[in-house]
This record gives sequence, C-alpha cells and structure tokens, in this order.
Amino acid sequence: MPHSRARPRRDAGRGAGTAGRNELVSRSLQSAEHCLGAQDFGTAYAHYLLVLSLAPELNDDVKETFQYTLFRWAEELDSLNRTQDLLGCYEQALELFPDDEVICNSMGEHLFRMGFRDEAAGYFHKAVKLNPDFNDAKENFYRVANWLVERWHFIMLNDTKRNTIYNAAIQKAVCLGSKSVLDIGAGTGILSMFAKKAGAHSVYACELSQTMYELACDVVAANKMEAGIKLLHMKSLDIEIPKHIPERVSLVVTETVDAGLFGEGIVESLIHAWEHLLLQPKTKAENGNYENYGKVIPASAVIFGMAVECAEIRRHHRVGIKDIAGICLPTNVKFQSLAYSSVDTEETIEPYTTEKMSRVPGGYLALTECFEIMTVDFNNLQELKSLATKKPDKIGVPVIKEGILDAIVVWFVLQLDDEHSLSTSPSEETCWEQAVYPVHDLADYWIKPGDHVMMDVSCQDYYLRIQSISVFGSEHEMDVAKSFTKNKDFLSLGNEAELCSALANLQTSQPDAVEQTCVLESTEIALLNNIPYHEAFKVAMRKVLSSLTPEKLCPAMDTHCQNNEMSCGSGQNSSEQSAPEPFYVLDVSEGFSILPIIAGTLGQVKPYSSVEKDQHRITLDLISETNHFPKETLEFWLRHVEDESAVLQRPKSDKLWSIIILDVIEPSGLIQQEIMEKAAISRCLLQSGGKIFPQYVLMFGLLVESQTLVEESAVQGTERTLGLNIAPFINQFQVPIRVFLDLSSLPCIPLSKPVELLRLDLMTPYLNTSNREVKVQICKSGQVTAIPFWYHMYLDDEIRLDTSSETSHWKQAAVVLDNPIQVEMGEELILNIQHHKSNVSITVKQ
Repeated sequence: MPHSRARPRRDAGRGAGTAGRNELVSRSLQSAEHCLGAQDFGTAYAHYLLVLSLAPELNDDVKETFQYTLFRWAEELDSLNRTQDLLGCYEQALELFPDDEVICNSMGEHLFRMGFRDEAAGYFHKAVKLNPDFNDAKENFYRVANWLVERWHFIMLNDTKRNTIYNAAIQKAVCLGSKSVLDIGAGTGILSMFAKKAGAHSVYACELSQTMYELACDVVAANKMEAGIKLLHMKSLDIEIPKHIPERVSLVVTETVDAGLFGEGIVESLIHAWEHLLLQPKTKAENGNYENYGKVIPASAVIFGMAVECAEIRRHHRVGIKDIAGICLPTNVKFQSLAYSSVDTEETIEPYTTEKMSRVPGGYLALTECFEIMTVDFNNLQELKSLATKKPDKIGVPVIKEGILDAIVVWFVLQLDDEHSLSTSPSEETCWEQAVYPVHDLADYWIKPGDHVMMDVSCQDYYLRIQSISVFGSEHEMDVAKSFTKNKDFLSLGNEAELCSALANLQTSQPDAVEQTCVLESTEIALLNNIPYHEAFKVAMRKVLSSLTPEKLCPAMDTHCQNNEMSCGSGQNSSEQSAPEPFYVLDVSEGFSILPIIAGTLGQVKPYSSVEKDQHRITLDLISETNHFPKETLEFWLRHVEDESAVLQRPKSDKLWSIIILDVIEPSGLIQQEIMEKAAISRCLLQSGGKIFPQYVLMFGLLVESQTLVEESAVQGTERTLGLNIAPFINQFQVPIRVFLDLSSLPCIPLSKPVELLRLDLMTPYLNTSNREVKVQICKSGQVTAIPFWYHMYLDDEIRLDTSSETSHWKQAAVVLDNPIQVEMGEELILNIQHHKSNVSITVKQ
C-alpha cells in the first residue's frame, strides 16, 4: 500500500533540530571550558559566541565566564596590536549584552588607551547610567570628562560679564545689518544663539569636538533654535561653499583664544575665513549696508606684559639648588620646563604655562610697569598673514622694583568692536588665567631699578613667543647683557667668585663633556626643588637598611654558597666570602626621580630606577658620574623587564627587594589608580624586614564654603547665560571632584577644623576599611559647598610628608557638593567615606 507509511508529525523535524542544537550548544560549552583551561582565550571566545547566538536563554548563566573570556582575549589582541579585531569582539559582545555596564566600561578603557576619548566617554557615560553605583565606570567617566569638556567651559559660562558683553557686541552687529553669521569653535553654541536672538537670518556654527558638537545640538534644540542654526561637526578650515554653507557670511564670531591669545588657532582660522568664508571688509570710504560686507567679532586685541617675581612660578620652572640630600647636580646638565620657549625645537609646543595670578600661592611682585607687547587687527587679512613671518620685535622695559626675575606674565584686551571690550588682566575679576613665560638661562636673576628687561617677541607657528629674555644693567656702559648667549665661547658672569668657579670647572671637567638638556614637567621640577621630601626619604631609607644589616649578611652568604654548590669552608677566597650581597632598592614612582641615586649613597645598595625617557636616563647617569658612583651601580629597571606593565617583580629569581618606593598620590591631589593592587604585589616581593615607602597614608579634609569651587564645577542656572538653557546639558559632564587646587590661595571660608578621613596602609592591609563614618564638628556657621582634602604620607611612624605644605610638589583636591548644606556653629556633620580599590568617595550623611 503506497500510503500505508505513517506520516511524520509536522513538528518532528523541529524536535530533531532542537535536539541537534542542544547537542551543539553542549559541545561548544565543553570546548569553551577546555580552551579556557588551556588559556586559549580566542577559541574559547568563539565557542561562547556560538553558544549565546544559538541559546540566548543561557545569557545569564554564562555571562560572567563570557566577560572573563572577552577581557582576556582582548588583552591578547591589544598586545598584538590587532585593534580592529579587538573592537569587533566588543561590538559582538555588546550586541549580546547591550545593557552590560562592565563590558561598556571595558570597551571605554580600550578606546581611551587608543586615544578615542570622545567615544570612550560615551561608553563610560552609558556604564554609569546603567549602574550609578559602578565605581570603576564613575572614576573613568570623571577622568575622561575633564578631557572632553574642559573645566573652563563652566567658568566662562558662569561669567555673566563676559556673556553680556559678547551678547551686546553681536546684537549691535546684527542690528547694523550683519544678518548671516558663522560661529567658529561654537562650544555649547551660546554665541550662535545670541546671534539668532538678535535677529540674524542665517546662523552657522562649527565645532570639531564630537562631544561638544552633540552637546551644542541638544542645547540649541532645547532653546527651540534648531531650525535657525545649522551646526557643523568640523573644523572651520574644512568648510566649503556651497557644500557646507550656501554663501559667504557677513559676520564671524569666535572666542577661539587662550591665555596666550593665539594658542587655539584664531589667526589661522580667520585667515581662512577672510579668504574663503567672509564677504570683503568694508572700507572707511564705503557707506553701503553692513549686510554686504564682512567683519569679525572680536575686531582686535592688544597684548600686555609685566615682569614679575614669583616664588611659586620659580620653584615649578627652575631647579634652584645644586645639592639635593647630599647629591650634587652636575654643571653640564641643564634642567628646563616644558614651558621654556626655544626656537630650536622641531615640535610645536605651547611656549608658556598659565596661572590665575590673583590666586597664585604666595602672590607675586611686579618688577616693571605693564607694557604693550603687540596689537593685532582681526579684520585685516594682510596683517594676520604677516604675523607668522614677521621678524621678532625687540622690546626693552625699565625695571621699577628690585627683585628676582622669574617670569613675564601676559594678558590681553579683546576689543569686540569700538564700544565693547574684555580684559584678561590679573587685576580684573575675570574667568581668564594669564599666560606665563618663565625666565631661564640668566647668569643673575636679581634685577633693580635702572636695569632694563629685554626680550624678542614674535608670533612664530601662530603662538605668541617671548624669547631671548635678558637684562641690561644700568652700570654696564657697553650694554653687556646678564644672560648666557647661545655662543659657548662667551660666558657672562656676575662676579669674580663665579668666574673662578667657572675656570675651575673648565680645568677639571672632561674635554668631551657635553651639555645635556633635561626637559621636565613643572611638577617634576617642583619635586627636585623639594628638599624636605628628599631628606625624609634619605633618613627613612637609612633606617630600614640599618635595621636589615645585622640579619642580612649571613643569610646572603649562605645563599651565595648554596648557589655555587660549595660549603662555606671550601677554601674560597676570604675577600670573596666577606663581600656582602647588596640591598636591592626599586623606585617605581612616576616621572623623573633621583631617589635611587640617594639610595646608592647609603652603603652596599643596588638601586633600580623605573624612568622611561632616554634623556632622563642619560641625566641620571651624569648625576651618578658627578657623585663618583661606580659604573653600573644604578640600573634602569625597564631594561630588565619584558613587559612594562610587569614592573613589580623580583630583582633576580633568588632575590627580594629591601625597599620598594611607590607613587601613592598623583600631582593632581588624587590617589594613584591601582595603588592598593600594586602594594599587594609589592608586599610579596619584600625580604623579611623590607618596607614599602610610604608605609601608610592618612587622608585629611575639612568643610568649607567656596563659591569659587561651585562656579568652577557646574553652570549655575539660566541667569548667568542670559536666559539660555545650557546648564542641564553641560552639567552632565560636571565631576564631583576638583583637582590641582592650592588650598593656601583658594577663596574659601573654613567651617570646620581638619579631620582624618581615611587611612591607607600599604604594609598592613588589614588596618584598612572600605567604609567609614567621620563626625565633623562645625566651628563656623555657613554653607558647606565643598570638602577639600590632602594627605600625610608616613615613610615610618616618625617621618611624614604633608602634601599641603609650602614646599610640596603635590596639589590638593576637593569634593564639591551637588547642593550646599546650611550648618550652624556647634553642630555635627557626618561624612561617609567609601574606599574601593584606589577610588575614594566622600558624601555627607543627611
């Protein structure tokens, strides 16, 4: 019977398919686990992908193992520079787990390391939104937020005077007929919105930063102007007509100026704008409508300067000592700060640093009257084009007070039009800092009335450069400068003693001795100048090594004998028998450090430095040579380790460290990332009686009222921005912690005495607590707006370093409260301190 065979049920094939799928899932899971055991993370990752695509119901069961596999495989791909494969793996993982904050955060970390800060911020931000209590993501977002939305955005948006004057100038220009406007470097779009509110018909705004562009889009939409303002995510130099904007505009508005005026590229962008984007300028003879002519706001600028004495600038930019804890600095090493302006360098580096001179610790003394450096007309194309090629102007300024010449301080007056102007002078209440040009290479920095400070001023590479600073003394009829010239055959020396010293150096120095320039960060120079720091380490290291000496010699000798398969009585040369094993000292502090050389002076010590830069290694070798160290005494540890991330390991397979120096506090005032993890590894690498420096750290804080910190941390409502709704959008990027503060000059009112907030013990971890409540007694009524904090670092129970001291190279930090808390004298406030890994959060318990 042809139809007698039983018909299969319609879902039988589906059942067989399900069974086959289940079998494949089971085998893939087994294979993934086997590969994990063999540390074949790439294959394990592929198996897990297959499992999760076939059986999404297993997501929760394998999630943690999948994360671990992904992260280990990503590490391998990263080490092999397989960037595209790494990013592809994370994209696949996020398709499977789109709301996983751990994967989002890890993706952000990889992107940040690759330099994709905007994209990294997006993932960190998403991770924090998914889990507001995820501390790793919060810290990552706070750190990257400072890169993406720099703190000056908040300060400038809170500057009502600045906003009002820009608004008035734009309103005036639009009313006179400038109806088509281009905003270059739009930021939040505030100037574009001023133009639209003033009645401009067409407004275009360009912004290069992805984060700021997206922020501006949200701000413009929230203020219901998206139809009237076209936002472009690009540099103004890339704008083309009619591709991006339909025709030339009659007004360009911009505030792409930094403390040195030209540092954000205003000259280049305006040359391009006049040549390609703006209508021709109106001449004095022409009377037509402004709509047919081009103009720029700001119209012009006048740059001013002043020579100053300032100990704070000096200690951050000049190494002012020749002996550090018994270590002599060689005469043929020249330390320079990054802000030193040199025409010889091939790199384009900002030739100045910045300071809020009204708040600089210790203040400053003006040694000259303020003087005009340069004027620039932003509405004159030829003048703009000639700036970069123009020969330097020589300026001479009479000295009015005696003192130490430390820097030329620079500011400017921005003339928006013939009626409205803004000044960045240190005597003005302004959101601006001033540009600081530290003075180097003088034989004598002491100046007095009758002297003249001489300098060359130019706009090379579109940066304001002040170079060849020298002093002409009133007693020098021949106009001999008190500066070293580039010509090595000519030395200008201040007195006979210096001349004798120089001749002695010439006679005793090696004929082939070459001057070595060592460029350091300003915090590294401040550290070199910090004598108490180096003296404290010297004393603490000597105490540890002295305590180890009695017990070390015999075990070291036993080890030596065992390693050579000899007994101590085998007739070995007595001098070899008595040669002690050295103490091993490792310095893994960040940046340039001479602590290993100081350790090398303390006896039979083998010091290791972890400096990375070649010029720093050469400098340390020269310092060792000057101090008559035997050759090869100082070792550079990174030459001995295969992977820079594995710095913490034994000095030799059979040896341990006597001292390990860790960098616990960043110069910014925050705890170093992963410091407790590094301390845990370090403890395992110490010989009996060995120490980590510092051994423990106490964190102190106090309650303050500070309107300054509030305004530097978040935009305060709509009043400051003249009714425009900007605050909720930019305040998404506010961070609760302000760094690089100087408590000694911070405008604030203390409302309590300092209290101990936290103990971080690197040697005895069981003394650490992850959660702590601290009661703080209110000693003055007011509003608590912030909690500044700093540290006492204990090298041992008797020797401590205070990160808030006058000589400290560290700055301080502060937690800024979301909402001020009103307190009365005599009350108590309870602070909740949470310590997770290297993250510390401080909140007020209500």
